[in-house]
Amino acid sequence: MPERRPPERDVDDSRLEVGPPKQVVAGLPGIWHAMQHGLEEAGVARSVRALRRMNQKGGFDCPSCAWPDPDDRKMAEFCENGAKAVAWETDRKRVDTGFWTTYPASDLAERSEYWLGQQGRLVEPVHKPEGSDHYEPISWEAAFDLIARELGALDSPDEAVFYTSGRTSNEAAYVYQLFVRAFGTNNLPDCSNMCHESTSVALAETIGVGKASVTYDDFLEAELIIVMGQNPGTNHPRMLIALEEAKRNGTSIIAINPMPEPGLMRFKNPQRPSGIAGKGTALADLHLPVRLGGDMALLQAVQKRVLAMGPEVLDTQFLADRTAGLEALREHLAALSEDDVREATGLTSGQIDDLARRYVASERTIVCWAMGLTQHKAAVATIREIVNLQALRGNIGKPGAGLAPIRGHSNVQGDRTMGIWEKPRPEFLDALEREFGIPMPREDGYDVVDSIRAMRDGRAKVFFALGGNFVSAVSDTDVAIAALRRTRLTVQVSTKLNRSHGVTGAQALILPTLGRTERDVQRSGPQFVSVEDTVCAVHASRGRLEPASPHLRSEVAIVCGVASRTLGPRGAGIDWQGFTDDYDRIREHIGRTVPGCHDYNHRVRQRGGFVLPHGPRDSRTFPTASGRLELTVNTLEWPRVPAGRLLLQTVRSHDQFNTTIYGLDDRYRGVHRGRRVVFVNPDDLAELGIADGSMVDLHSEWSDEVDRHVHDFRVIAYPTARGCAAAYFPETNPLVPLDHQADRSGTPVSKAIVVRLEPARTPPGPAAPR
Repeated sequence: MPERRPPERDVDDSRLEVGPPKQVVAGLPGIWHAMQHGLEEAGVARSVRALRRMNQKGGFDCPSCAWPDPDDRKMAEFCENGAKAVAWETDRKRVDTGFWTTYPASDLAERSEYWLGQQGRLVEPVHKPEGSDHYEPISWEAAFDLIARELGALDSPDEAVFYTSGRTSNEAAYVYQLFVRAFGTNNLPDCSNMCHESTSVALAETIGVGKASVTYDDFLEAELIIVMGQNPGTNHPRMLIALEEAKRNGTSIIAINPMPEPGLMRFKNPQRPSGIAGKGTALADLHLPVRLGGDMALLQAVQKRVLAMGPEVLDTQFLADRTAGLEALREHLAALSEDDVREATGLTSGQIDDLARRYVASERTIVCWAMGLTQHKAAVATIREIVNLQALRGNIGKPGAGLAPIRGHSNVQGDRTMGIWEKPRPEFLDALEREFGIPMPREDGYDVVDSIRAMRDGRAKVFFALGGNFVSAVSDTDVAIAALRRTRLTVQVSTKLNRSHGVTGAQALILPTLGRTERDVQRSGPQFVSVEDTVCAVHASRGRLEPASPHLRSEVAIVCGVASRTLGPRGAGIDWQGFTDDYDRIREHIGRTVPGCHDYNHRVRQRGGFVLPHGPRDSRTFPTASGRLELTVNTLEWPRVPAGRLLLQTVRSHDQFNTTIYGLDDRYRGVHRGRRVVFVNPDDLAELGIADGSMVDLHSEWSDEVDRHVHDFRVIAYPTARGCAAAYFPETNPLVPLDHQADRSGTPVSKAIVVRLEPARTPPGPAAPR
């Protein structure tokens, strides 16, 4: 075994540069940065072949965000970050056998996500035996046997946790949940638990469907689009094209966010001549810098103003015929304190008056939101307030209007549709039992946070991840790491390295899988998969590139191989080999068991796919207990921050997608060659006596008095809302307490962390991952 050596420092913080934030996004720089990644990582030919087919009918779905595709596709139907995602997946570098000999698992745990992602594609299954610190090659059959033995040795199926990432296709998700339930548990946590779970809960309670009530074309017909807690310029860049088109149609846009994000200021569409040589398009007509956690108060204040304007501004027919609870809502809002609203939001009464006037002036309004709303303690109540507001004007179930949660991962919504959920509906389990003749478990399973608690406490002993980077995605990183290390076996199905591969149970497996861009050929011939975007549109995805290695297997083949080996006679009623040979057989079962998916094989083959039914959107019918849209009364709450402290939110840089770090620049915010930065309002810095550019440690403060901290962050004076700060995840995930969760949804509260800033004191011992 080679001598253990300290890891090279892959990010040199001394090279970090900070400049002014941009006032315009995309344009020629966007083209350059998109192509640069492709040329450096994939090469010219492979990069061009991939990009020309991305998001095209008959091509493959972007492995990045879940923004929908227009019916009329452009020649280049992708954004800068989509191009980076494809370059990352089509990387020419390979993680070969020599790599595993050189780098112990414990070394990988100390690396940054950037370094790990730069090592190339995984090309062979590997196993870390108990007592060893090194992975070594293993055959696929031996890997499946190992998983089957460990699962079979458990005292209960509930001692296993089966995690899912949003990149998983509908077909893989369906067979995965089928395997897990046939095994005997509903422990199916997924990345939804950490992002839009609050949305799913709030919308299910109020309109009866936990999904968006808009289509792509609604964005082009809206008179007003309100974007709350969302940064589309970095997280959903193709959305800017739709916003630009809407703007050209006369739509007004309002941005409500603690930080002024350049992507909503001015957009230079690189597919238009004006986006190359001109000034681009100004998008947001108004920016309201609401304080973190103040959105609920703002929404209630706007509703109170709308109600005060009288019945002439309300959709009285819709409210009378389609809703329940108006009088209780009216009575509740009448007692709303304007002083509380100003304290919670940081906005003036005049700013809120302006928003209310703009809202009632629009006949067709869409409200969009993302993590800036869903990752708060009162997230579910806040999203219920969006429903309340939209219902007052009848802005649900009509063209150009509706509710638009913008999902972050390319098929996170499809996975939930296919049954990836720890709280399955009884009627879905009934359908599975009828279809396969196998009893399905009925008790709710673990969500993400519950899974960490179960592993921490010894109640879960096997962890299986179908994609994703669990360690870096979850809150309270140190607790999550310790929990995973208590397990008997960890299994990761992945395309490239990430930090989770270095945080293992007693034994560990890494199973390399095909990427979204690659050809999938099984016994019956070439296969395709399907995905669902953020507006409930389902379409096919066909990889076209040569796989990175002949030893890769598809996610469907991996899941079915594990299922067949693990279940044995218990799974006799399920044709796992047939599923692997021909994905049409999976889709036949989807069509008979998943609501809205009848005739799935035929409809998914239609050019452009099909849209799932949605009662509130399609017919203004609401599948709630009352059969009406439920207006709700929500007690106002917002985070209070002690003197000398700030409220921190975790955010992405422009060079990342979730926990995948493509590069070290966040050029829209003026940050280059580094990530350990914290953005703070200059007036707050003056009050705290902290100089712009100084180095600080961040300490989070919560009720358990545990000193959660991260070290060596450079302070950047930035025009965020007073009392608020921002820093990148996953670097600041250790600051989020495991038990700090949104009410009712359990989502980690990553957007409202009380922190104090102290002069940097680098701790002794191993350095934190860079």
